[in-house]
Amino acid sequence: MSVRIGDTGANSRAGIFRKVLRDHKSAAVGLALIALFVLVSILAPYLSPYSAVESSCAVFEPPSARHWLGCDDGGVDMVSLLMHGGQTSLVVAFTATLVSMAIGGTVAIVAGYFGGWPDTVLMRVTDVLLVLPDLVLAMVIAAVWGPSLFHVILVIGLLQWTSTARIVRAEVMSLRERAYVKRARGLGASNGRVIVRHILPHVGPLLIANTVLTVSAAIYLETSLAFLGLQDPSVTTWGTILEHAFARTAISSGAWWAIVPDGFVIAAVSIGCFLLGRAIEDALNPRLKVSHLSGRRWRLRALVAKGANAR
Repeated sequence: MSVRIGDTGANSRAGIFRKVLRDHKSAAVGLALIALFVLVSILAPYLSPYSAVESSCAVFEPPSARHWLGCDDGGVDMVSLLMHGGQTSLVVAFTATLVSMAIGGTVAIVAGYFGGWPDTVLMRVTDVLLVLPDLVLAMVIAAVWGPSLFHVILVIGLLQWTSTARIVRAEVMSLRERAYVKRARGLGASNGRVIVRHILPHVGPLLIANTVLTVSAAIYLETSLAFLGLQDPSVTTWGTILEHAFARTAISSGAWWAIVPDGFVIAAVSIGCFLLGRAIEDALNPRLKVSHLSGRRWRLRALVAKGANAR
């Protein structure tokens, strides 16, 4: 019976994720929410009952059997609008998150592995960005660069990498002191080889967990910038749907269906990302696990005496 080392590593990682989904019900719920909205957004051109750009009913028509979530100020079906808006919002969120993870992961590995002045400089820059309010800084940058979908992606990607850099850097600093890393360096392995073969595979799970968590923050920032009018108004996203509803008197008209479903969708995706990301982070890096106050985790256990003088 032969065992392939590469297959064993891949199978062990797959087994870990299966274990996370099996042992953490919250992870399964989070994954289901994310998969649902991603699938609906991808299939929006085929699933949407009406056009997302042309009028199909009266202005602010309330929910009915024909239009489940009513219509907006232009007579566009809200279900179709949310489906097509999800396409752009999720693309922006995932693209900005990939940019953020690339920057944060690179900063963390360089600072944690090499130390010295690169660590000092990079961490001081990280500290400065950590204390600055993300939304305020994003508003300033987006206002200077102008309303554009590309600018929104760039702004979010440049602002969301700091927490990832901090967490992954701590793990890299721990890994560089491990015996197998020191042995590889002692045998003449280059820094690039050590990082690729021994550092990246171990910080990968942390990057995955932070990637999922960052998606929810990216959706929040995209919605906020669009709501404030700092995004291309010609592009339909969940944020621009909210912005149009507020700007076109949906509240004064009593058209709650033009606002509430969109807010619910944004909240559901954000909660799904948080549940899945937190479960992966807790399972793959127990040192970051936080014990929440709950009856199942905090309970008094009887001390069993194992000897005559046991207390």
